[in-house]
Amino acid sequence: MSEAAMPDSIDAVIRLLAEGGYLADRSLATVVFLSLRLGRPLFLEGEAGVGKTEIAKVLATQLGRRLVRLQCYEGLDVASAVYEWNYAAQMVEIRAAEAGGLADRDRLVADVFSERFLIERPLLAALRDDAAGPPVLLIDELDRADEAFEAYLLEILADHQVTIPELGTIKASRPPIVVVTTNRTREIHDALKRRCLYHWVDYPDEARELAILRAKVPGAGERLSREIVAFVQALRRLDLFKKPGVAEAIDWAAALVELDQIALEPRMIGDTLGVLLKYQDDIARLDASRVTALLRETQASLEAAA
Repeated sequence: MSEAAMPDSIDAVIRLLAEGGYLADRSLATVVFLSLRLGRPLFLEGEAGVGKTEIAKVLATQLGRRLVRLQCYEGLDVASAVYEWNYAAQMVEIRAAEAGGLADRDRLVADVFSERFLIERPLLAALRDDAAGPPVLLIDELDRADEAFEAYLLEILADHQVTIPELGTIKASRPPIVVVTTNRTREIHDALKRRCLYHWVDYPDEARELAILRAKVPGAGERLSREIVAFVQALRRLDLFKKPGVAEAIDWAAALVELDQIALEPRMIGDTLGVLLKYQDDIARLDASRVTALLRETQASLEAAA
């Protein structure tokens, strides 16, 4: 597979992402363009559901690159993220060597700690050459991993290499395209941020969210789409524990289409709030009277803007 051309301008990045179904504003497209041109990791921070992960997926698809994803979690370690040895296969090799009378201990050690017995995890796999070009490495929700794990990333983000004591240093011939995301449940260390280009991904404004909804849920009519966007934007102005993201708005639109809705109405909103809101305390705050009032408010604003 031949390597796809990289976008040569900010407008080209906007077009590239849009063709993949991702509608980026100019500030986000600018930092993506700079990340690709400068070969620097892209550090995206923002609330859950605003589209941080999707950028990496769309970049990989549109550039024809392999997507390597490391989903972070508490307790993530080198064995799960970088590499581990295939101990079972090593033991079989050792026993076979002993049965065969191999007396050269150094040769045996070198053999069982060769790449033949190395199990690659995402970070190491992202350093390998690929005919389609360097892969897109997505390090997703880094804030979920322990702080100590960040130290493992510094060598990869700065020098595009990992060091394996038994083998030495493995370095990428060409650096991967790296996207790091965090939902800001904790602060990421400055040492890691310094190696990246930073961008805060915010909720889209009403016009952009409507464009996203039109692209993602074309089956929703114009009136329903506008009411959904206005209602979701109004919800985000409330003091909720977890505000609905773009992903939830898309899911809600798809759900309402499945229910043959052509416009919002209070009872259906109440019945489907679980698609938008994921905490019972938030849902409990939106009783029938609150939903009705919010819907009237959003419909009035739409009529005024028409």
